[in-house]
Amino acid sequence: MGAQVRIGMIGAGRIGKIHTDNLLACPGAEVVAISDPCADAALEEWGAVRNIAVLPDSDAIMANPGIDAVFICSPTNTHVPLIKQAALVGKHIFCEKPVSLDLARTAAAVEAAHTAGVKLQIGFNRRFDHNFKRIRELVQDGTIGSLHMVKITSRDPSPPSPDYIRLSGGIFIDMMIHDFDMARYIAGCEIEEVYAQGEVLIDPIFATYGDLDTAVVTLKFANGALGVIDNSRQAVYGYDQRLEVLGARGSAAIANDYPNTAVISTASGIYRDKPLHFFLERYHEAYKEETRQFIDAIIHKRSVPVDGNDGLQAEQAALAALISSRLKRPVKVSEALQLSRQEGLSFA
Repeated sequence: MGAQVRIGMIGAGRIGKIHTDNLLACPGAEVVAISDPCADAALEEWGAVRNIAVLPDSDAIMANPGIDAVFICSPTNTHVPLIKQAALVGKHIFCEKPVSLDLARTAAAVEAAHTAGVKLQIGFNRRFDHNFKRIRELVQDGTIGSLHMVKITSRDPSPPSPDYIRLSGGIFIDMMIHDFDMARYIAGCEIEEVYAQGEVLIDPIFATYGDLDTAVVTLKFANGALGVIDNSRQAVYGYDQRLEVLGARGSAAIANDYPNTAVISTASGIYRDKPLHFFLERYHEAYKEETRQFIDAIIHKRSVPVDGNDGLQAEQAALAALISSRLKRPVKVSEALQLSRQEGLSFA
């Protein structure tokens, strides 16, 4: 048997359980324990089936010297203290996005991991999707020539619950943060400036919590290229995930993934099934791949594919977008933190 990375899972919600099952099928990984303050008989049974200890809190995971790494899948407001705690005891860290709703706290967490010499990977799973990876390759190898434009569409099939909206931090940090990361990943450079506009067009509950449900952001990249991101909390036809790049030599685009390739043609029209329903179905394989690469980075002492700085840069772009939407003007990403303090704007 090769090297084994012993994992402690923190958070037994939907994404925690998905990561756990993916780890159980991942060569080189062993899930030792899972912790959740809401642990109950159902979770105990779930853990027993998988031979995983279920714990009421994360302290026992942090204190166990036999655990090499932690997966932080708990609520966002717990991420920073857990990252710092894990770093202090020398455990590698996988953390779901965003790291936090406060840029300074995120920077402190990233620095804590760096100082401790532990790996910190952020859960931007879309980078590991086969479609997006192909577009990245086409940009990187020069197939489309020098990059001119990146266009990203990301639309959910239905809005989240009011309780989720209340704690999410808003559309830019909760939803569009994936697209800011994807824009950086595809362009291969930083976002320098954003101009965001948004409205409440789907449900007034978003306005109740100071949020938006529909937004468009234009981007300026450090390499001179431009970008456009559009987000909607509700696309009645299903989960809509598309991307296009335009360059000096041509363009490349990816469409949605579907349950099948059947196209039905009748006298009444031509149609097909809706796209894969939501992110768990659409990015099923991407979740597996990000897990595999995290474990591989630990075993082979390599850099993680999506590090703490990637998380920090995406959050900074999201903060700039929030400020831009409120001030009704373009905002440089580099001035986001200072402006947020001046204007009293934050995701919290």
